[in-house]
Amino acid sequence: MSEFPTTARVVIIGGGVVGTSALFHLARAGWTDCVLLEKNELTAGSTWHAAGNCPNFAPNWAVMNMQRYGLELYRSLSELVDYPMNYHVTGALRLAHTKERMEEFKKVAGQARALGLTMDLCTPKELQEHNPFMETHDLAGGLWDPLDGDIDPAQLTQALAKGAREAGARIERFCPAEGIDRDGDEWIVKTPKGDIRCEKVVNCAGYYAQRVGEMFKPFGGRTVPMVVMSHQYFLTEPIAEIEAYTKEKGHKMPMIRDVDTSYYLRQDKHGLNLGPYERNCKAAWVTPEDPMPEDFSFQLYPDDLERLEFYIEDAMARVPLLGTAGVGRNINGPIPYAPDGLPMIGPMPGVPNAFEAHSFTFGIAQGGGAGKVLSEWVMHGYTEDDMWAVDPRRYTDYADNDYCLTKALETYGHEYAMHYPHYEWPEGRDKKLSPVDAKLRAMGGQMGAYNGWERANWFAKPGDDISLETAETWERAGPWEDRIREEVEAVRDGVGVLDLPGFSRFTVKGTGARDWLDGLTMSRLPSAGRVGLAYFADDRGRIVTEMSVFAYSDDEFMLITAAPAQWHDFEYLKAFLPTDGSLALSDHTTEYSTLIVTGPASRSLLAAIGTEADLSKPWLTFQATTLGGHPCTLARVSFAGELGWEVHAKLDDIPALYEAILEGGAKPFGMYALNSMRIEKGYRAWKGDLSSDYTALEGGLDRFIRFDKPRAFPGKAALLSEKQQGRTKGFVTMTLEPGTHDAPYMAPVYAGDTHVGEVTSCAMGYRTQTCIALGMIKAEHLTPGTALTVDVYGTKVPATVQADQPMWDPSNERLRA
Repeated sequence: MSEFPTTARVVIIGGGVVGTSALFHLARAGWTDCVLLEKNELTAGSTWHAAGNCPNFAPNWAVMNMQRYGLELYRSLSELVDYPMNYHVTGALRLAHTKERMEEFKKVAGQARALGLTMDLCTPKELQEHNPFMETHDLAGGLWDPLDGDIDPAQLTQALAKGAREAGARIERFCPAEGIDRDGDEWIVKTPKGDIRCEKVVNCAGYYAQRVGEMFKPFGGRTVPMVVMSHQYFLTEPIAEIEAYTKEKGHKMPMIRDVDTSYYLRQDKHGLNLGPYERNCKAAWVTPEDPMPEDFSFQLYPDDLERLEFYIEDAMARVPLLGTAGVGRNINGPIPYAPDGLPMIGPMPGVPNAFEAHSFTFGIAQGGGAGKVLSEWVMHGYTEDDMWAVDPRRYTDYADNDYCLTKALETYGHEYAMHYPHYEWPEGRDKKLSPVDAKLRAMGGQMGAYNGWERANWFAKPGDDISLETAETWERAGPWEDRIREEVEAVRDGVGVLDLPGFSRFTVKGTGARDWLDGLTMSRLPSAGRVGLAYFADDRGRIVTEMSVFAYSDDEFMLITAAPAQWHDFEYLKAFLPTDGSLALSDHTTEYSTLIVTGPASRSLLAAIGTEADLSKPWLTFQATTLGGHPCTLARVSFAGELGWEVHAKLDDIPALYEAILEGGAKPFGMYALNSMRIEKGYRAWKGDLSSDYTALEGGLDRFIRFDKPRAFPGKAALLSEKQQGRTKGFVTMTLEPGTHDAPYMAPVYAGDTHVGEVTSCAMGYRTQTCIALGMIKAEHLTPGTALTVDVYGTKVPATVQADQPMWDPSNERLRA
């Protein structure tokens, strides 16, 4: 055995399927000077007791794409690295008890087709043809994924490890990471075998990820937002009918997922494997009386089958064969859960050259793709596909222990839940409240959480059904629809006010601030006293973020960006700061809030309240002033596309300002109305329309790109090349036949039978009286008037390409009034 490595380019902590996949992908990409540390034997954590299910299905586009890549890799991995694996591609059925579940299946099947996958909708009869052991009399239908199946987790991990070693990477077993230190730009990972100096470190520690994360706190880290859950599944004794079926067919029976009841049932050898996600679930190691052990390698919790009784009985009714055999073995082991049930893959918040890939509830299915994504982050600083859905920076300081626990219990207990567009999950709420939160609720405000901040989505009237059950629909219609329309009409015809806490708000100060910021953005910076949109790209020219820039002087700027972008955008800016300390970057998100006052009567309302401001100043200006005697900044901008102002003030001044604006006649409106109006204006939303899946030219941001800047900015060369060669796809505004549903995010767009793009935003426009979708399509279909179709929950809805201008007030006359 060669000597223990004292240096490496990358050190990976954790030897489960995710850690070995990350090592495999790094090594095969040429980054061979990498070391993986495992405290015990490979697979000793959650991997060894994982069921090994391998679905393509995921309600989230990015996660489904990641799983698609991983399962493609698994189907060729055994031959690629010459390592035998038990991988059974059996196909799987998802059962639907309701039309709402069938609509979810239609939505996901449409996205799957756009990714090159086949998922077929089934009648109850067709379900039984796939799996004859199943009762189907009470079903609405189902979904068939022919590429679903199961794999041996230990063999998969060893195959990835073999491929990584053969490419030149190093694995150190029985070698825990005991501590972390920093020396200049190098990390020092401390182990019982010695220290390893490295450029980059990756936390792949599975359910120990929070403990490993504590090592990084002295260097800017935070408590990792995760919880360990107790997950059980059991294996039956052999069943003669299953054995006979396998011999006759030459393959295992297809898996069944009864997602409305919440369990999976699949063949294991000649018996069955039942794995429920029970509502009465249990977290582990969350109290002082039940601390996380120092080492739980290859261990399980005591059986707790009483929790599963309801699911066992239901599954026996669904597949009566299940009741003919005894329990052969029960597995009750720890699995990590992030609050939303999705993993964390990407940069470690607050810590330079440190990354994370952990909290996988479906680590086997996602491990292959996760290794690819993680390796891209480490090698390039960005990923091939936008992976915000799993970026660790999606959680900020609101994700405390209470939030993580209550959300993990909710998410686990609703693992297969449908995420309806108007449904707000009740747990983990009220983490950050506006100064007028009580007022909003008293007026009927129906709240939603945005980076932990509670905002009103819409305002209910007495008699409106505001129960959670009402929102369990994919349709546009609901008690909110008339209220949204009324709120939009109030803004259109008079004046509305939106309480908008939680804008991410940064300041940059210091000599040379303008020159520094100008070198980061592709856009032209506003002059002093003015505000403008600035766009930022990576070296590929792909969109990183959008910020509103308030120029106080050449040496001081305020940057405002989306609420969820708080940690993402702050770290982006921080990474480019000069090292000489000449510039100071600070976060003031929690010190201020914003009121949106907009509509043709907004000027007269502000004047009536009383202000020192010059309300005749043009669009895209701002001024420090008072309103009703209270200090604030008035910015002449409006995301709603009407004459309007943003009122920025310290939290203590917001209640009096809000009250004065209401007394002046403004109607409160919510986020749903704002979304409708911004889509009518063609305004993009961060990580929806504006994502790193698209370049700035593809995103239709041409007018914001200043190629004539004398200095380079990130992405300039790539964008110049794209401009010369011509873009292959472009941003589009389409009108859709209104129908009963809005097109969901990433709904596929077709020209005839050819997939040509996707929807990134969609809503009913109540000023234009039409359903509007924003999206991205192939360039040859961008001509106004082109007829297309959009797959809206399985229905091909006619769509028409519109001119590259806002649908509402295309010349911005109302904005400039």
